[in-house]
Amino acid sequence: MQSIHTTEISSWNPALEPEAQSEFVHAIESGKVIYLPNLSFEIQTSESAYLSPSWLNGSRKNISLDSGKVGGAKGSEEDLSRIATMVERFSQQSTSLVKALFPNYIAFLNKARTSFRPSPVEGKPASWRKDDSRLHVDAFPSRPTNGERILRIFSNVNPNGLPRVWRVGEPFEDAAKFLLPSLSRYNPFLARIQNALGITKSLRSEYDHMMLEMHDKMKADTYYQDNMPQQTVPFPSGCTWICYSDQVLHAAMGGQFMFEQTFNLPVEALKHPDLSPLRVLERLTLRNLTS
Repeated sequence: MQSIHTTEISSWNPALEPEAQSEFVHAIESGKVIYLPNLSFEIQTSESAYLSPSWLNGSRKNISLDSGKVGGAKGSEEDLSRIATMVERFSQQSTSLVKALFPNYIAFLNKARTSFRPSPVEGKPASWRKDDSRLHVDAFPSRPTNGERILRIFSNVNPNGLPRVWRVGEPFEDAAKFLLPSLSRYNPFLARIQNALGITKSLRSEYDHMMLEMHDKMKADTYYQDNMPQQTVPFPSGCTWICYSDQVLHAAMGGQFMFEQTFNLPVEALKHPDLSPLRVLERLTLRNLTS
């Protein structure tokens, strides 16, 4: 499997030639993980104390920054302010990196949540649906994307040198061909009811239904988990990696202390839109999935 694209970039704001930018765009839109082993997010000495799960307030497993507001953390106002500054710095550096690698995305980027994940991956999940140690593509019950891409930047900041271990699965189209026959039919009436009741934040399209079904069927299928093509990828402490998490089949197997930045991007912003999950599923089903 050729699922990892490695680059020696060591700056969050690299100066790149157009040929290099085109290479990165093709790699990520083809479903590869861009791996930057020499790019680390530096934790300042005054921030090292925040590398602990003890700052979680128990309401969620991550500390988040959304629209300048810290969520999931506890502490004094000073501590919360310092945590927010640390997470915001990662957000700013991630934004600079994305703009440098993919300049054609700049006008379309929609910055979503930034998170700091201080808890270890290992542990008993609440359910198999929430078990991220099973291969899956990202799709969320309450947050339909209507075809928008989910671009994510990750950095391992483990102070003990432990890697963040992923499994990376087969190409998206191969998974879709395998799973499509088992997916339930889309019910537009039910989608409207769910939206009216506030169960979803916007109307769930047929595309969103299919992606959520793929997420669930993939996680529930132990044969798929054990036998489909996949590779184990350890991301060492001090590195960064980027992928479209709605396209790359991934599973988190181990690690602790990671930062993550999410961006949403319309399919129209892509250089190779035919490679997107939306276009792949439309090609396989021979119908429009977002209208």
